[in-house]
Amino acid sequence: MAYLSIEQLTNMGFKSLGENVKISDKASIYDCSEIEIGDNSRIDDFCVISGKIKIGRNVHVAPFCLIAGGEKGIIMEDFSGLAYKVQVFSQSDDYSGNSLTNPTIPTRYKREIKKEVIIGKHVIVGAGSIIFPGVHLKEGCSVGAMTLVNKSTNPWGIYIGNPAKRIKDRKQNLLILEKEYLKDSNDSI
Repeated sequence: MAYLSIEQLTNMGFKSLGENVKISDKASIYDCSEIEIGDNSRIDDFCVISGKIKIGRNVHVAPFCLIAGGEKGIIMEDFSGLAYKVQVFSQSDDYSGNSLTNPTIPTRYKREIKKEVIIGKHVIVGAGSIIFPGVHLKEGCSVGAMTLVNKSTNPWGIYIGNPAKRIKDRKQNLLILEKEYLKDSNDSI
C-alpha cells in the first residue's frame, strides 16, 4: 500500500490534519475543506470519503469503505474503526415514492433524510455493515459483519443482524490498554 506524502496531504486542503496521518494514494477524498483528521489515523485503498467528516485520533478505515458525510456530517471518535466494505450514510433519498430521487434531480422535486452520524470512541464496525443516517453508535460498541444499523445503540454492546440487535455486553478491558498506550505515547515525545 502506498500512502500520500505529507506534502500531498497538506496540498489537499483539509480543514485540519493531525500528525502521522496515512491516506492511501488509491483512496478518493472529496470536499477536503470539510474534513478533519486526527493524529495517527489511517484510510486505506479504494475508500470514498466525502462531505462533512470528523475523524478522531487512532481511527482506521479499512479498504473499500464509503463514508458519505453530506451536509450533516459523520463523526468518528478516537480509537474507532471500520472493517472492509463498511458504508456510512448521513443522508438518503426518500424511497416512499413521494419524491423523485438521485443527485440529477433538483432539490425542489425531492426529499432527503439528512441526519448526523456519530461513531463513538472504541467502536468497531464489522465488514460489510451499513450505518444509516441519524445513528449514534455509542462508546465501546462492536458491530458484527454484515449488520444493518438503522437505530442508535447503547454503550458497550455487541450488535449483529438485520436490523442490528444487541446480543451481549462488550468487555471494557481495552480501556486499560488505552491508558497504557497514551502514557507510552506521551513518554516518547
